[in-house]
Amino acid sequence: MRILPIFAIITNSYTIELKERVVVEEKPDELNFVNAGSFIPGSVEKVIQQNFPQKQRNNFLANAMLNLGMIDVIGSGIKKMFTIQKQRFFPLPDYDLGDPNKVKVKIFGKVLNENYTRLLIKNPIMDLDIVMLLDKVQKGFQLSRDEHKLLKSTKLVEGRYPNLFVSSRIAAAIEEKARYIKYRGFDKKYYRDMIIDFIDKNGSASRREINDLLLNKLPDILTEKQKKSKINNLLAEMSSKLRIIENSGSRKYSRWVLAGR
Repeated sequence: MRILPIFAIITNSYTIELKERVVVEEKPDELNFVNAGSFIPGSVEKVIQQNFPQKQRNNFLANAMLNLGMIDVIGSGIKKMFTIQKQRFFPLPDYDLGDPNKVKVKIFGKVLNENYTRLLIKNPIMDLDIVMLLDKVQKGFQLSRDEHKLLKSTKLVEGRYPNLFVSSRIAAAIEEKARYIKYRGFDKKYYRDMIIDFIDKNGSASRREINDLLLNKLPDILTEKQKKSKINNLLAEMSSKLRIIENSGSRKYSRWVLAGR
Protein backbone atom coordinates (compact mmCIF):
# COMPACT_ATOMS: atom_id res chain seq x y z
CA MET A 1 0.00 0.00 0.00
CA ARG A 2 1.26 3.51 -0.85
CA ILE A 3 1.82 5.41 2.37
CA LEU A 4 2.94 8.88 1.26
CA PRO A 5 -0.25 10.12 -0.45
CA ILE A 6 -2.33 8.82 2.46
CA PHE A 7 0.09 10.44 4.91
CA ALA A 8 -0.54 13.77 3.18
CA ILE A 9 -4.27 13.29 3.70
CA ILE A 10 -3.94 12.32 7.34
CA THR A 11 -1.59 15.08 8.45
CA ASN A 12 -3.39 18.09 7.04
CA SER A 13 -6.98 17.82 8.25
CA TYR A 14 -6.80 19.11 11.80
CA THR A 15 -6.85 22.32 13.78
CA ILE A 16 -3.88 22.92 16.05
CA GLU A 17 -0.30 21.82 16.26
CA LEU A 18 0.08 19.71 19.39
CA LYS A 19 3.73 18.90 18.69
CA GLU A 20 3.03 15.18 18.58
CA ARG A 21 4.20 12.67 16.03
CA VAL A 22 1.92 10.98 13.53
CA VAL A 23 1.96 7.30 14.43
CA VAL A 24 1.89 4.95 11.44
CA GLU A 25 1.41 1.22 11.97
CA GLU A 26 1.78 -0.99 8.91
CA LYS A 27 0.27 -4.49 8.88
CA PRO A 28 0.04 -7.01 6.02
CA ASP A 29 -3.58 -6.10 5.27
CA GLU A 30 -4.05 -2.64 6.74
CA LEU A 31 -2.48 0.69 7.64
CA ASN A 32 -3.27 2.49 10.91
CA PHE A 33 -2.66 6.19 11.52
CA VAL A 34 -3.02 8.16 14.74
CA ASN A 35 -2.71 11.95 14.71
CA ALA A 36 -3.26 14.51 17.45
CA GLY A 37 -5.71 17.32 16.74
CA SER A 38 -9.43 17.74 16.25
CA PHE A 39 -11.12 16.92 12.95
CA ILE A 40 -12.34 20.24 11.54
CA PRO A 41 -15.32 19.06 9.43
CA GLY A 42 -16.80 17.17 12.38
CA SER A 43 -17.71 14.07 10.38
CA VAL A 44 -16.36 12.17 7.40
CA GLU A 45 -19.84 12.16 5.83
CA LYS A 46 -19.73 15.96 5.71
CA VAL A 47 -16.43 15.85 3.82
CA ILE A 48 -17.75 13.35 1.29
CA GLN A 49 -21.12 14.96 0.70
CA GLN A 50 -20.11 18.63 0.72
CA ASN A 51 -16.47 18.47 -0.41
CA PHE A 52 -15.58 20.26 2.82
CA PRO A 53 -12.40 22.33 2.33
CA GLN A 54 -9.73 21.14 4.71
CA LYS A 55 -7.80 23.74 6.64
CA GLN A 56 -4.09 23.03 6.45
CA ARG A 57 -2.23 22.84 9.73
CA ASN A 58 1.10 23.07 7.94
CA ASN A 59 0.63 25.14 4.78
CA PHE A 60 4.26 24.72 3.70
CA LEU A 61 4.02 20.92 3.89
CA ALA A 62 0.65 20.87 2.11
CA ASN A 63 1.84 23.12 -0.72
CA ALA A 64 5.05 21.13 -1.12
CA MET A 65 3.09 17.89 -1.39
CA LEU A 66 0.70 19.48 -3.89
CA ASN A 67 3.59 20.70 -6.06
CA LEU A 68 5.25 17.27 -5.95
CA GLY A 69 2.05 15.57 -7.09
CA MET A 70 1.60 13.71 -3.81
CA ILE A 71 -1.89 15.18 -3.46
CA ASP A 72 -4.09 16.47 -6.26
CA VAL A 73 -6.15 19.30 -4.81
CA ILE A 74 -5.93 20.51 -1.25
CA GLY A 75 -9.22 19.64 0.40
CA SER A 76 -10.13 16.70 -1.87
CA GLY A 77 -7.88 14.06 -0.34
CA ILE A 78 -10.32 12.30 1.98
CA LYS A 79 -13.00 11.85 -0.68
CA LYS A 80 -10.34 10.66 -3.12
CA MET A 81 -9.10 8.11 -0.59
CA PHE A 82 -12.65 6.75 -0.21
CA THR A 83 -13.11 6.66 -3.98
CA ILE A 84 -9.84 4.77 -4.48
CA GLN A 85 -10.85 2.13 -1.93
CA LYS A 86 -14.23 1.80 -3.65
CA GLN A 87 -12.52 1.35 -7.02
CA ARG A 88 -10.30 -1.34 -5.51
CA PHE A 89 -13.43 -3.08 -4.13
CA PHE A 90 -12.00 -2.91 -0.62
CA PRO A 91 -13.67 -1.71 2.59
CA LEU A 92 -13.71 2.07 2.99
CA PRO A 93 -11.35 3.80 5.47
CA ASP A 94 -12.43 3.83 9.11
CA TYR A 95 -12.22 7.18 10.93
CA ASP A 96 -12.34 6.92 14.71
CA LEU A 97 -13.28 10.39 16.03
CA GLY A 98 -14.23 9.28 19.53
CA ASP A 99 -11.42 11.29 21.11
CA PRO A 100 -11.93 15.04 20.37
CA ASN A 101 -8.16 15.61 20.43
CA LYS A 102 -7.08 12.62 18.38
CA VAL A 103 -7.97 11.10 15.03
CA LYS A 104 -7.44 7.44 14.17
CA VAL A 105 -7.68 6.14 10.62
CA LYS A 106 -7.57 2.55 9.37
CA ILE A 107 -7.00 1.78 5.67
CA PHE A 108 -7.95 -1.75 4.64
CA GLY A 109 -6.12 -3.88 2.09
CA LYS A 110 -8.29 -7.00 2.27
CA VAL A 111 -11.84 -8.19 1.69
CA LEU A 112 -14.07 -8.30 4.76
CA ASN A 113 -17.36 -9.39 3.19
CA GLU A 114 -17.62 -11.19 -0.15
CA ASN A 115 -21.16 -9.97 -0.85
CA TYR A 116 -20.07 -6.32 -0.43
CA THR A 117 -17.12 -6.89 -2.76
CA ARG A 118 -19.24 -8.64 -5.38
CA LEU A 119 -21.74 -5.78 -5.35
CA LEU A 120 -18.98 -3.25 -6.04
CA ILE A 121 -17.39 -5.37 -8.77
CA LYS A 122 -20.67 -5.84 -10.61
CA ASN A 123 -21.93 -2.30 -10.02
CA PRO A 124 -18.84 -0.03 -10.25
CA ILE A 125 -20.83 3.20 -10.70
CA MET A 126 -22.72 2.77 -7.45
CA ASP A 127 -23.09 6.08 -5.62
CA LEU A 128 -20.42 6.61 -2.94
CA ASP A 129 -23.05 7.53 -0.33
CA ILE A 130 -24.69 4.10 -0.77
CA VAL A 131 -21.31 2.35 -0.68
CA MET A 132 -20.54 4.09 2.63
CA LEU A 133 -23.75 2.72 4.13
CA LEU A 134 -23.06 -0.78 2.80
CA ASP A 135 -19.57 -0.52 4.27
CA LYS A 136 -21.06 0.27 7.68
CA VAL A 137 -23.31 -2.78 7.39
CA GLN A 138 -20.45 -5.14 6.48
CA LYS A 139 -18.47 -3.88 9.49
CA GLY A 140 -21.40 -4.32 11.87
CA PHE A 141 -21.87 -0.59 12.56
CA GLN A 142 -25.41 0.46 13.43
CA LEU A 143 -27.16 2.73 10.94
CA SER A 144 -29.41 5.60 11.89
CA ARG A 145 -33.10 5.29 11.04
CA ASP A 146 -32.68 7.65 8.07
CA GLU A 147 -29.66 5.71 6.80
CA HIS A 148 -31.57 2.46 7.14
CA LYS A 149 -34.54 3.92 5.23
CA LEU A 150 -32.28 5.05 2.39
CA LEU A 151 -30.41 1.74 2.16
CA LYS A 152 -33.59 -0.32 2.46
CA SER A 153 -34.98 1.45 -0.62
CA THR A 154 -32.05 0.05 -2.66
CA LYS A 155 -32.91 -3.53 -1.61
CA LEU A 156 -29.20 -4.25 -1.18
CA VAL A 157 -29.50 -5.39 2.44
CA GLU A 158 -31.53 -7.95 4.34
CA GLY A 159 -32.45 -8.47 7.97
CA ARG A 160 -34.45 -6.45 10.46
CA TYR A 161 -33.22 -3.15 11.83
CA PRO A 162 -30.73 -2.75 13.42
CA ASN A 163 -29.36 -6.22 12.55
CA LEU A 164 -28.68 -5.87 8.83
CA PHE A 165 -26.40 -7.70 6.41
CA VAL A 166 -25.42 -7.25 2.77
CA SER A 167 -27.77 -9.37 0.67
CA SER A 168 -26.14 -12.40 -0.92
CA ARG A 169 -29.26 -12.88 -3.07
CA ILE A 170 -28.92 -9.39 -4.58
CA ALA A 171 -25.17 -9.80 -5.07
CA ALA A 172 -25.75 -13.08 -6.89
CA ALA A 173 -28.51 -11.53 -9.01
CA ILE A 174 -26.27 -8.65 -10.06
CA GLU A 175 -23.50 -11.10 -10.93
CA GLU A 176 -25.91 -13.19 -13.00
CA LYS A 177 -27.19 -10.08 -14.78
CA ALA A 178 -23.63 -9.07 -15.60
CA ARG A 179 -22.94 -12.52 -17.07
CA TYR A 180 -26.13 -12.32 -19.13
CA ILE A 181 -25.24 -8.90 -20.54
CA LYS A 182 -21.75 -10.12 -21.36
CA TYR A 183 -23.27 -13.12 -23.15
CA ARG A 184 -25.90 -11.33 -25.24
CA GLY A 185 -24.18 -7.94 -25.51
CA PHE A 186 -25.74 -4.49 -25.31
CA ASP A 187 -28.27 -3.05 -27.73
CA LYS A 188 -27.09 -1.22 -30.84
CA LYS A 189 -27.76 2.21 -29.35
CA TYR A 190 -25.13 1.54 -26.68
CA TYR A 191 -22.49 0.83 -29.32
CA ARG A 192 -23.58 3.76 -31.49
CA ASP A 193 -23.33 6.12 -28.54
CA MET A 194 -19.83 4.87 -27.76
CA ILE A 195 -18.67 5.56 -31.33
CA ILE A 196 -20.30 9.00 -31.42
CA ASP A 197 -18.82 9.95 -28.07
CA PHE A 198 -15.33 8.80 -29.13
CA ILE A 199 -15.46 10.74 -32.40
CA ASP A 200 -16.88 13.82 -30.68
CA LYS A 201 -14.02 13.85 -28.18
CA ASN A 202 -11.22 13.00 -30.63
CA GLY A 203 -12.44 14.59 -33.86
CA SER A 204 -12.33 11.33 -35.82
CA ALA A 205 -11.81 7.60 -35.45
CA SER A 206 -10.00 5.02 -37.56
CA ARG A 207 -11.41 1.53 -38.00
CA ARG A 208 -8.66 0.19 -35.76
CA GLU A 209 -9.64 2.64 -33.00
CA ILE A 210 -13.29 1.63 -33.32
CA ASN A 211 -12.31 -2.05 -33.14
CA ASP A 212 -10.29 -1.38 -29.99
CA LEU A 213 -13.27 0.49 -28.56
CA LEU A 214 -15.91 -2.17 -29.22
CA LEU A 215 -14.39 -5.65 -29.57
CA ASN A 216 -14.24 -6.41 -25.85
CA LYS A 217 -17.77 -5.03 -25.37
CA LEU A 218 -19.38 -7.39 -27.86
CA PRO A 219 -20.81 -10.76 -26.70
CA ASP A 220 -18.29 -13.45 -25.82
CA ILE A 221 -20.28 -15.99 -27.79
CA LEU A 222 -19.14 -14.32 -31.03
CA THR A 223 -15.82 -15.11 -32.69
CA GLU A 224 -13.46 -12.22 -33.46
CA LYS A 225 -14.45 -12.46 -37.13
CA GLN A 226 -18.13 -12.23 -36.21
CA LYS A 227 -17.45 -9.28 -33.93
CA LYS A 228 -15.69 -7.39 -36.73
CA SER A 229 -18.55 -8.20 -39.10
CA LYS A 230 -20.98 -6.79 -36.53
CA ILE A 231 -18.92 -3.59 -36.36
CA ASN A 232 -19.00 -3.40 -40.17
CA ASN A 233 -22.79 -3.58 -40.12
CA LEU A 234 -22.98 -1.02 -37.35
CA LEU A 235 -20.81 1.49 -39.22
CA ALA A 236 -22.77 0.91 -42.43
CA GLU A 237 -26.05 1.55 -40.65
CA MET A 238 -24.74 4.70 -38.94
CA SER A 239 -23.35 6.12 -42.19
CA SER A 240 -25.81 5.01 -44.90
CA LYS A 241 -29.13 4.68 -43.10
CA LEU A 242 -28.92 7.00 -40.10
CA ARG A 243 -26.36 9.40 -41.62
CA ILE A 244 -24.78 10.07 -38.23
CA ILE A 245 -21.19 9.54 -39.35
CA GLU A 246 -19.30 9.60 -42.63
CA ASN A 247 -15.98 8.26 -43.93
CA SER A 248 -13.55 11.09 -44.69
CA GLY A 249 -10.78 8.63 -45.57
CA SER A 250 -10.54 5.84 -48.12
CA ARG A 251 -12.29 2.48 -48.23
CA LYS A 252 -9.10 0.74 -47.13
CA TYR A 253 -8.02 3.37 -44.61
CA SER A 254 -11.28 4.70 -43.20
CA ARG A 255 -11.43 7.79 -41.02
CA TRP A 256 -14.85 8.27 -39.49
CA VAL A 257 -16.13 11.72 -38.54
CA LEU A 258 -19.50 13.08 -37.45
CA ALA A 259 -21.69 13.88 -40.46
CA GLY A 260 -21.88 17.53 -41.47
CA ARG A 261 -18.72 18.58 -39.65
